[in-house]
Amino acid sequence: MKVLVPVKRVLDYNVKARVKSDQSGIDLANVKMSMNPFDEISVEQAVKMKESGAASEAIVVSIGPAKAQETIRTGLAMGMDRGIHVTTDEDLEPLAVAKILKAICDEEGPELVILGKQAIDNDYGSTGGMLAALMDWPIGSAANSMEQAGSELTVVKEVDGGLQTVKLQMPAIVTTDLRLNEPRYASLPNIMKAKKKPIDAKTPADYGVDTAPRLKTLKVTEPEARKAGIKVEDAAQLVDKLKNEAGVI
Repeated sequence: MKVLVPVKRVLDYNVKARVKSDQSGIDLANVKMSMNPFDEISVEQAVKMKESGAASEAIVVSIGPAKAQETIRTGLAMGMDRGIHVTTDEDLEPLAVAKILKAICDEEGPELVILGKQAIDNDYGSTGGMLAALMDWPIGSAANSMEQAGSELTVVKEVDGGLQTVKLQMPAIVTTDLRLNEPRYASLPNIMKAKKKPIDAKTPADYGVDTAPRLKTLKVTEPEARKAGIKVEDAAQLVDKLKNEAGVI
């Protein structure tokens, strides 16, 4: 079985985002970038399937600027077999990404695509669903547990009030949530080996995909600074302030 894992290069989750002075977007100059945390979980799941013998080949894909190749190398160092880098300097919307991924799936023929449920930079969380619709494949979203039995996948996700279990017939799409696994750290020998693993260079034009944006960002602003709290003397004063000042009760 062949497994395809799309990954995204994003602002590192430990870095505080800064808005550009013209409010056109987030300032990414001279800041640390890394693999989207949910995508790390997807890579780990694919590598585990390969190690268990469930998968014969694991391919990591990234769509982004030249430096996204570093993100692919991270996936290769974690244990993926080869990479595909679709080079573009555009900030693509989920529909364009899903169309490119569909073209890659048509070309590579994977039985399973595992991707993070969302990217922490834009929080769209819709690429997996769009890809499933384009491919006409079943999808198990926000998986925190996943088991394979032949061509059948059992995926468990958290919902309000409990857990939801779904069964999928492969080929299928799975999006990953935080509790699915704990991503490994790449060892130095594997980092060195990753430098020799192949990465195919592609562009959106190679797949005939229209990447024209459907949305326009008007303005990006920082959230308002949180106001300082106050101490109350007793429960009666708390209720009074909640009722007469905050207006929440």
